Amino acid sequence: MHIVLVEPEIPGNTGNIARLCAATGCHLHLVRPLGFSVDDKYLKRAGLDYWHLVDIHYYDSVYEVLEKYKSNSKFLLTTKAHKSYADVRYDADSLLIFGKETAGLPEKLRQEYADSCVRIPMIEEARSLNLSNSVAIVAYEALRQVDNFAGLTLYGGEYK
Repeated sequence: MHIVLVEPEIPGNTGNIARLCAATGCHLHLVRPLGFSVDDKYLKRAGLDYWHLVDIHYYDSVYEVLEKYKSNSKFLLTTKAHKSYADVRYDADSLLIFGKETAGLPEKLRQEYADSCVRIPMIEEARSLNLSNSVAIVAYEALRQVDNFAGLTLYGGEYK
């Protein structure tokens, strides 16, 4: 599974998402410009000591990612979509593409991939969910669908 963040702005969100990727084996793709330095203390803190487990890639354009993974299924997360993230079928190599916190995905991209746009249901008065929460919701649904969390530890051990 591939998590693509297009121009993320908040280091804490990206750090949380990096930690999610580390814990699930998802690949993380960051599209510049980033709204922070990769040396940012908030980014590092949010990712804790999981950074060595993250398979992270950087790009200068979302179109670089789309070209590199042109045969992969793509799902663009946007509040502007007309179908739910839970109503589509993911595969192990799906691209889950999220926009920046303040503006979401560019309109041009949403139009080009209109059939691939999905949303997380919420009340009409809500503008959006937090980016890291949104990534977690969709990534775990995709992982559940693909192979019922194969490769992930399903049950915890004893506390010591």
